[in-house]
Amino acid sequence: MSRVPSLSSPFLIGFDQIERALDRVAKGADGYPPYNIERLAPDEKNPERLRITLAVAGFTLDQLEVTVEENELVIRGRQQEDKAWQYLHHGFAARQFQRVFVLADGMQVQGADLKNGLLSIDLARPEPARAVRNIQIAEHE
Repeated sequence: MSRVPSLSSPFLIGFDQIERALDRVAKGADGYPPYNIERLAPDEKNPERLRITLAVAGFTLDQLEVTVEENELVIRGRQQEDKAWQYLHHGFAARQFQRVFVLADGMQVQGADLKNGLLSIDLARPEPARAVRNIQIAEHE
């Protein structure tokens, strides 16, 4: 079965990169770890920004990695099973994850914070520059 492009309108020229990004995000969405995205109002020190908070209970700082690759925010978690432990019941499984968020052009990661099993990542939301440019029309006879 062939996939029908969602951005196939003749008025959307050059949006194939966005469509590929949407495909990548859809493939990596398994639901773990759960996350929130919230809008934070501007204050004296910061412009309006976004905060992504992931529930990463059981992960330590050295088991988490936050990177920006091209225009993607990539969050990885890696845990190893501790072979020294002898469990009577083993309900917590060591789990790995990778969560990818596609960032709009100009979005900047301000920082990340791990507290009480919650990993928070703040993103600056840039103020778009409004520009109008006149295009000269050449006349040919």
